[in-house]
Parts: sequence; structure tokens; C-alpha cells
Amino acid sequence: MLARFVVRAIFAALGLWVAAALVPGMGFTNLGSLIAAAVLLGVVNAIVRPVVFVLTLPLTVMTLGLFLLVVNAAMIGLVATLLGGFYVHGLIPGVLGAIVTGVTSWIGGMVLGDARR
Repeated sequence: MLARFVVRAIFAALGLWVAAALVPGMGFTNLGSLIAAAVLLGVVNAIVRPVVFVLTLPLTVMTLGLFLLVVNAAMIGLVATLLGGFYVHGLIPGVLGAIVTGVTSWIGGMVLGDARR
């Protein structure tokens, strides 16, 4: 269980690193802040995101799921607010960063496989 969390945090850090390299307006100051952002993003996605998802469910249904990009960008923005060495300047960099980290996490999930099998 802990090993899976560590591997997911590594994929999240990789996704944030790629997003910081590709998306203008998103970045980090050093490797320690990148790792802290990845771990904190995992915690925020486990605790805060389900609550926000339920609260915004009607809007998500009306937009056919596209509002989830805004929710994911808000989670990345929350991490940037809580950490000093990680920054996201605006909604567009947040959404683009959410797309990049989402694709990276999806690839990481494919590599890890399904734990229920």
C-alpha cells in the first residue's frame, strides 16, 4: 500500500515536472518543493477533491465532465497556495497543468495496473 503511494507520488512529481517545463506560468523553485507538491497533491486529491467533486456535480454534468478540468486546476492551485516553492499563475496554466498531470497519472496507473486483480 505504501509502495503504491510512493510510486503514484513519483508519477505525480514527474507530471508536475513535465507540466512546469511545458506550461508557462507554472513552475517550482527546487526539487524539494516539487516532491512536496507531488505528495501534497496526492493528499489534497484524496481529501479535498471528493468534497469539491460532490459540490460541483450538477455543473460537471451540465458541462459533460469538462468542469472536472477546472476542479483539477483548483486542486493544483490549492497546492500552489499552500507551498511556497511551487507556483501557478492563473486559471489557464492551472488547466493546462491539470491536463498534463492527468495524462501522466493515467500512464502511471496503466504501469501500476489494477490493485483489485
